[in-house]
Amino acid sequence: MRFLHTMLRVGDLQRSIDFYTQVLGMQLLRRSENPDYQYSLAFLGYEGNPAQAELELTYNWGTESYEIGTAYGHIALGMPDVYAACEKIKAAGGNVTREAGPVKGGTSVIAFVTDPDGYKIELIQRAEAAGGAGLR
Repeated sequence: MRFLHTMLRVGDLQRSIDFYTQVLGMQLLRRSENPDYQYSLAFLGYEGNPAQAELELTYNWGTESYEIGTAYGHIALGMPDVYAACEKIKAAGGNVTREAGPVKGGTSVIAFVTDPDGYKIELIQRAEAAGGAGLR
């Protein structure tokens, strides 16, 4: 088995694509429209994505917002320098809701960002992420 993707329902597909590509450095891998069932999909990821899970954004036509609920936690992204990533995100208009620093009770450097629909994204400093694409 292999982890394929995580799906988020969004209120404005282009706004979300712009956030994930322009602010978080993902690539739009593919997009599709389903007029019969009135929804649109966009799949995003890093490095052309042969070995990584993707993010699926689903826009149900005419639905502008969702209640995230209390069960949703966050998506996590690994990167070599969370401090620099936060600066790039803020410069691109992104919303950093927890500045970079050590996790409570530990030494891992983390930060949190919120996307335009209110979904939380955790940034985790990882040396092995140094060769990857995205927020470098």
